[in-house]
Amino acid sequence: MNCRSCKNPLTHVFVDLGKSPPSNSYLSAGQLNEPESFYPLRVYVCEKCFLVQIDEHKKAEEIFDQSYAYFSSFSTTWLAHAKNYVDMMCERFGFDEKSQVIEIASNDGYLLQYFKQKNIKVLGVEPTLSTATAAREKGIETLTEFFGSEFAAGLKTRGLQADLLLGNNVLAHVPDINDFVVGLGAALKPDGVLTMEFPHVMQLVENNQFDTIYHEHFSYLSLHTTRGIFAARGLEIFDVEELPTHGGSLRILAKHAEDGSKEVSARVEELLNKELEHGLLDLNYYLDFQKKADKVRDDLLLFLRAQKEMEKPVAAYGAAAKGNTLLNYCGVKNDLIEFVVDASPHKQGFFMPGSRLPIVDESFIRREKPAYVLILPWNIKDEIMEQLSYIDEWGGVFVTAIPSLSVTRYNGAFAG
Repeated sequence: MNCRSCKNPLTHVFVDLGKSPPSNSYLSAGQLNEPESFYPLRVYVCEKCFLVQIDEHKKAEEIFDQSYAYFSSFSTTWLAHAKNYVDMMCERFGFDEKSQVIEIASNDGYLLQYFKQKNIKVLGVEPTLSTATAAREKGIETLTEFFGSEFAAGLKTRGLQADLLLGNNVLAHVPDINDFVVGLGAALKPDGVLTMEFPHVMQLVENNQFDTIYHEHFSYLSLHTTRGIFAARGLEIFDVEELPTHGGSLRILAKHAEDGSKEVSARVEELLNKELEHGLLDLNYYLDFQKKADKVRDDLLLFLRAQKEMEKPVAAYGAAAKGNTLLNYCGVKNDLIEFVVDASPHKQGFFMPGSRLPIVDESFIRREKPAYVLILPWNIKDEIMEQLSYIDEWGGVFVTAIPSLSVTRYNGAFAG
């Protein structure tokens, strides 16, 4: 395997999480008697450009298909994040009804709806039919296509370029990141603004977020690596923000390199220096991660087996992709966790891939009164704990496994 960015041969393993089915390939009841396809979750780091990456074992077109089940609008935390972004960008750059906003991987219109409310022209580009249909039902024009250089060139030929081009949690999802970035340049007006949000690989390493590794995440990015990829294709990062979303993300703001109307913020150099100080340009920084993942696996299994012996039932909340990585790496089945609750009706009635745990609605928690609720999407644990605070009525306790095992009551008290 060669680096998907600089084409350097890859020989250094960052972490090996064994084999797992694609994280969003939820199973119907009729599929439980059928075999599943498992693919390697082995991640490499490039010693030349320091891009952390997984091979494309399953094609993106197969992962992001018409039955894709992740809908952004079911998290109130994420909706608030989207609205705050829209308000901030309009205030900072003056986008108005004369502006054109294009979002790549626009999902169910969770973000573009807020631009639309301001009478700003919007266009979504979303390859999954299920979420694109939900966006259209909100009145948001959406093209069901994969974004890349050829698609972007077509937009440009039609005279359709963006004053604001954005993508949240898509840069890491594209197998051909170089072609994707070429497309960004083609779809952006000469004086336009481009923003991308993606999980910061520094947070993944330092907060042991190995469960954010799954087959639809092809790349794990630092500012240093991203800046190099963009610069080689005529785009310059002129500002950057560190965000708390997804356990620690970056929001980069970029422009055409020849656009002199936007001054490069000091925050870019500051974060590059921070990455340097933390060791992100040293190969050794990436080569001791396996032990951290193994420790989480061992601690979680020890906890779950202890509860089984004491006949204290454990449920899980959040049929998230990261939860699937965690459960499959740990080898958890329904002998240790009884069910998984999820707010999305698009997942309810299905089963988790690999572990085959049933996905149910929240009424199951009130009915079954589990002793513990394992929160799988730990990045929104505060939202979930508030929502499920009633488990305190029967002494229920919350559990998270990342970055290390934590057992906590709703009021924040350590529960042993």
